[in-house]
Amino acid sequence: MTRIRQLHLNANIVPGGRHPVAWRKQESSPRPDDIGHLVHIARAAERGTFDAIFFADQAALDPLAPHRPWNALDPTLVLAALARETTHLGLVATASTTFEHPYTVARRFASLDHISKGRAAWNIVTTHHAGVAGNYGLETLPRHDLRYERAHEFIEVVRKLWRSWDDDALVADRESGRYVDMTKVRTIDHTGDIFRVRGPLNVPRTPQGEPVLFQAGDSDESRTLGARFADALFTVQRTFADAQAFRRDVHTRAVRRGRDPSRLLVLPGLLPVVGATQEDAWRRKRELDDLLDIDREHARIAALFGLDKARLPLDGKFPADLLDGWSSTQTKGFAENLLREACKEGWTVRDTINRNPGGHRVIAGAPEQIADDIAGWFEGHAADGFNLNFDSYPSGLEAFVEHVVPLLRRKGIFRRDYEGVTLRAHLGLE
Repeated sequence: MTRIRQLHLNANIVPGGRHPVAWRKQESSPRPDDIGHLVHIARAAERGTFDAIFFADQAALDPLAPHRPWNALDPTLVLAALARETTHLGLVATASTTFEHPYTVARRFASLDHISKGRAAWNIVTTHHAGVAGNYGLETLPRHDLRYERAHEFIEVVRKLWRSWDDDALVADRESGRYVDMTKVRTIDHTGDIFRVRGPLNVPRTPQGEPVLFQAGDSDESRTLGARFADALFTVQRTFADAQAFRRDVHTRAVRRGRDPSRLLVLPGLLPVVGATQEDAWRRKRELDDLLDIDREHARIAALFGLDKARLPLDGKFPADLLDGWSSTQTKGFAENLLREACKEGWTVRDTINRNPGGHRVIAGAPEQIADDIAGWFEGHAADGFNLNFDSYPSGLEAFVEHVVPLLRRKGIFRRDYEGVTLRAHLGLE
């Protein structure tokens, strides 16, 4: 039976909000270690029947920490706490295949899946932040291709560990005194090019069978990895045509792997700014933008392209060949997608600073405009949903839940209530 396609929405959490100065306009500036603030955000997302909340992470101090709140706490510990404060909301945490070990990740996310009764997901990254390397005794990050080679084997091992227990292995038979049926628990005896892991995992099979796999990235290697393993992809496309092409490409790769492409969800990032009218939304955004340090933002956007800001004039337009001879340590996907949107719209560098450079597409407008935009991308098969960023937390999220979500429901593309209790159920996955 063909499933009715449904829109999927996640909230990408940064304590103060995606806009770097949002915290300066808030009545009480959020601390990066304030779990109560994060509980408030999670409950708002659950009121909006979001699929999940998502925590990006890197094992190094955020370069923007001097200027805004950042994700400081271990995301799996945060989500374990939020699991006790919510009942349906999915919980997505990031962990790196470059700087972690498969057994540790398998155990941690299996534990989170049990604690949350089946709402856990692992967001797979290979880490592109150069500052992380020094915290693990390395001078530089491993080469891009080597990070992805390690990632493939890493995920294989994690999945083997999750599957090392049968569903009914835990018997707790009081009469016989047998607690675990060890015929239903197996070593994995993995011997690969990078890892040797005996197993089994010391955590029983989880409520979802295994946690959901999300993956973030845009490179060819990332697309191949996602098409092989991921249940959902967080992507960086900023134009409709690019998003359509990306979705077709990863679905084609999934089919070559023998996978059903409808089981691979594509979720571009989006930053909606909600106002009573379009003018009101842009006024809200300008009030934040007016607090930006333009020199710092100019330097940051130049660094995205591996340049000194003197080589990228503030009031000049972007050269179309800006990425030729790419040498930046930043992720190329964000730079490519930003450049295509800027060239398409004819933006100067100054124009672009006000449109989330180095991040995701921005739409500022009335609720109807934002709902129509989301529906257009969904119905045009440019996206299966969105990983939503909000300018300010919790107000941006609350405005979206109150004013945009009802319109999406009225269009018949988004749930009115949760129909299942696990994240796999929300996502329509087996």
